[in-house]
Parts: sequence; structure tokens; C-alpha cells
Amino acid sequence: MAAPEQATVQPCLMAAWHRHEGELRHWLQRRLAGVASPDEAEDMLQELFLKALRQGERFCALHNARAWLFEVARNALADRLRVRHEMVELPEDLSIEPEAPAPVDSLASCLPRALAELDEEDREALVCCDLEGMTQAAFAQHKGLSLPGAKSRVQRARKRLRAHLTTVCQVRFDAAGEVCCFVPRPPAE
Repeated sequence: MAAPEQATVQPCLMAAWHRHEGELRHWLQRRLAGVASPDEAEDMLQELFLKALRQGERFCALHNARAWLFEVARNALADRLRVRHEMVELPEDLSIEPEAPAPVDSLASCLPRALAELDEEDREALVCCDLEGMTQAAFAQHKGLSLPGAKSRVQRARKRLRAHLTTVCQVRFDAAGEVCCFVPRPPAE
């Protein structure tokens, strides 16, 4: 005799479940080997079936039921393992020296003066798009430009700012192209 819950099970769910259950079980068992009991894979498999069951007709509308089942299984496994993550006590006398800021972070001290020394068009593009967070599309509309025109203006302004910073702050780059050092400039008065 069928349980009442089985009467509402979508046939497409049962077909997909029977097709992928063994593969899901094997996948879960491999991932949980050594970190959980073998029964835990079975528990997770049952939870996965219940999640699929709760989808009802939406499960039947899925384009790729296998992909959905594995994605939900992967997320559930990550959640379960995250909860199990063991914490290690650190000694109380452990001191962590704060890291010196990266040279590129310190370069921000040169930015206000270098920005003020750019022409108005470049400064406006950089302030609006890079400092105030305006999208380039909004900047284009604000300035009456096409979107490609606004993007070009912002890119040219960035290049000119980089060249100006490199010159006036004596910025040097390492082999990887990262800022390695510079000479700070006092703020403009």
C-alpha cells in the first residue's frame, strides 16, 4: 500500500531519481569518506530527495534534473562540512604584527594632488566613475555622450592619471607590474 505522500510524487521526479540515485549516493560517499559515517551519505541522500519532492511541478520544468540534483547535493555537503569544521585554539601569547600597507595602498596619498593637476575633463570622468561610483552609462547620459565615447574618455583619463602619478610621484613597478615604491608628494596648498 502506498503512503499518502507518494500519491503526490511527480512521475518525472521518480524517473529522474531512479536514474541518478546511485550516482548521487556514490558521489556523496566518496566526498564524506573519512570525515563522516557511511550513514551520513544516506541521510543526505534522503534530504536531497525531500528537497526535490518539495519542488513539486517545478522539478518537472527543470531543463537538467541531474545538474539540479548535484548542485543541491554539493551545496548541502558544503553546508554540512562547514558546520563540522573544527576550530583550533590559538595560544593567547600569539601576537600578529600588522602588515605594512601595500605600496599601491599608500599611493592614495598622492592621488588628490595628482587628480587636481589633471585637466577638468579627465578629473570629472575619474571622479564621477571611479571615485563616486557612477556607471559609465550614467556618465555618458550626464555628459551627452555615447556609451563608447564615455568609456573611451574614462579610459584615456585613467591612462593620463597613471602617467602623471608615475612621473610626479616617481612610481616604480616590479617585474609583475605591481607598484613597488614611490615618492610621496605633499598635498597642494
